[in-house]
Amino acid sequence: MTVQETPTPPEAAAPGTPRPVKAGVDDTVEVRMTVNGTPTVLDLPARVTLSDALRDHLGLTGTHVGCEHGVCGMCTVLINGEAARACLLFAVQLDGADVVTVEGLGRPDDLHPLQEAFGRNHALQCGFCTPGFLMSSYDLLANKPEVTEEELPEELSGVICRCTGYRNILTAVGETHRAHPDGLPAPGNCGHRALVGRSGQGGNAFDGQEDTGDTAASLTVKEIVLPSGDPTIAVEITTEVEQPEDKVWQVFDDVHLLARCLPGAELTDDLGNDHYAGRARVSVGPIKLAFNGLAHIVEHDRAVGRLRVVAQGQDTGGAQTQADITLRTEATETGTAMHADAKVYLTGRIAQFGRALAGDVSRRMFEQFADSVAQAATSGQAPSGPVKAPSAMSLVLAPLLDRVKRLLRWGGRGRGGRG
Repeated sequence: MTVQETPTPPEAAAPGTPRPVKAGVDDTVEVRMTVNGTPTVLDLPARVTLSDALRDHLGLTGTHVGCEHGVCGMCTVLINGEAARACLLFAVQLDGADVVTVEGLGRPDDLHPLQEAFGRNHALQCGFCTPGFLMSSYDLLANKPEVTEEELPEELSGVICRCTGYRNILTAVGETHRAHPDGLPAPGNCGHRALVGRSGQGGNAFDGQEDTGDTAASLTVKEIVLPSGDPTIAVEITTEVEQPEDKVWQVFDDVHLLARCLPGAELTDDLGNDHYAGRARVSVGPIKLAFNGLAHIVEHDRAVGRLRVVAQGQDTGGAQTQADITLRTEATETGTAMHADAKVYLTGRIAQFGRALAGDVSRRMFEQFADSVAQAATSGQAPSGPVKAPSAMSLVLAPLLDRVKRLLRWGGRGRGGRG
């Protein structure tokens, strides 16, 4: 096996250097590393593994997690040029390290020779073991070019293929070895680019400019890219606000005032070009999440009564959320009808809520948001004090009360029919 279980730290501490203060359970530690050629800053709890940091904080989900015991090899990455198990390393161990994941191996339009050989020889079936085999194979051929065909099965035994497709995998690796006797090409997709998150909060989310410390002023924010698949939850809600449409749009026109109306949300930075940084807190029973994220107002059309925002955020425990929210207003006889169409994508702990509960959280939060907008439209000021996200008790009781109301309405119609 060529896998190195615990890589050498990038730089040993000088003699007499004070030991760092121990981090508490909820404390975060700043980690700086280069990931696929991009300098990255992460604020993470000390317990977060490298595999979770890559997947949940940087959006590099090509690094698969299988056994989480260092046995299956699915999470293999390159650290300072040598293969290592990402599930066995804490991210805080790798301050200053250079990390290459399978995403850095080749581009979709210019695959690495190993990737081309895997496709050509049908060396991937379900695909779960493929990233581990690609990175292990690269490490083997790059660091032991004298390896023989007979040695390949033993050298690659550190990665387990669940589909038992070893023969085609060995064929692909052997073919690549023969095609490049003078040395394997280096990873072809490593360069300064944007990663999911924001510098100092969860990665480097800015275009290739050097961080000068004043991120909001000196760097251009990368566009938020939403997933292409179906959302975790999709919510369509309409509520009535007893204020004229013009008053409602006075709130929508003031981004800072609008942000104060969002339950659990706080606007922390204006990044320019309709991009904003902020925080949001969600608490349901024992699950408490605090998200740092970005929002982009992509449409603001008062004439047609339409406001569209895309956003993404993540918490230090790895939970991620992305959303595409469209607000529409329509004048009514008694005020304004507010329509919300939200598509929400969840990963990590927050996804454990389930679709039903996540949908209830979204609906109750929008109802609270509508109430706050009505207050702000009436007074011209933000609601006094922060707008709290719905409590666990309200989420439990509200559906029950709604059901009772529906039963009462149904019973009233029944009695009327008999009369």
